[in-house]
Amino acid sequence: MKALRILLIAAILSFGTYQANAQYQIITTIIKKVIKAIDLQVQRLQNKTIWLQNTQKTIENQLAKFRLDEISNWTDKQRKLYDEYYKELRKVKSAIAYYQRVKEVSMKQVALVGEYQRAWKLFGADKHFKPEELAEMQKVYLGILDASAKNLDQVMLAINPGKTQMTDQQRLEMINKAGDRLDENYGDLKQYNNQNMILSLHRSKDLNEVNTIKQYYGFH
Repeated sequence: MKALRILLIAAILSFGTYQANAQYQIITTIIKKVIKAIDLQVQRLQNKTIWLQNTQKTIENQLAKFRLDEISNWTDKQRKLYDEYYKELRKVKSAIAYYQRVKEVSMKQVALVGEYQRAWKLFGADKHFKPEELAEMQKVYLGILDASAKNLDQVMLAINPGKTQMTDQQRLEMINKAGDRLDENYGDLKQYNNQNMILSLHRSKDLNEVNTIKQYYGFH
């Protein structure tokens, strides 16, 4: 994830279209690798959950046969052992929730970069936009991508126990808030794309050109 952040910042600082696009492609590849790693970790945690749930059922079946306060030989060590199973189960379930949410956020980041790449390629070849307009558009896009990178940073910070001291609930809330902001970044990008497409349509000279532009941008 540190490599992801470095590459994204490098792309933002670079105003060369082809260089930025190449860097974003690398970023997308890295994020996809992160998603694959998350899937593997979730699978491991789910397997652990199944084991813990089976253990929990065994414990509950045993406890249903008798009341703990009536057992004279019930030791503190046994109590703590069973209690640890419950704590571990809650911990694993929380970790799965974290990873699944992080995967969702990572996939949204991939979609955002992909949407930028697709739109920028089309706008760059559209003769309805002047070079100075394209330069201004690039600044807006880079601003949105920078904001999305910062939100992804917040997610990574939330799941790093070595850097933040907070409860499981606080971590999940932090992840969700950053994910919601990333959703807003994606919405802003889509809206800005639509505005530019509509502007190109308005600059078309006749019906034939309008139809050509609609086909070019995939309007239905």
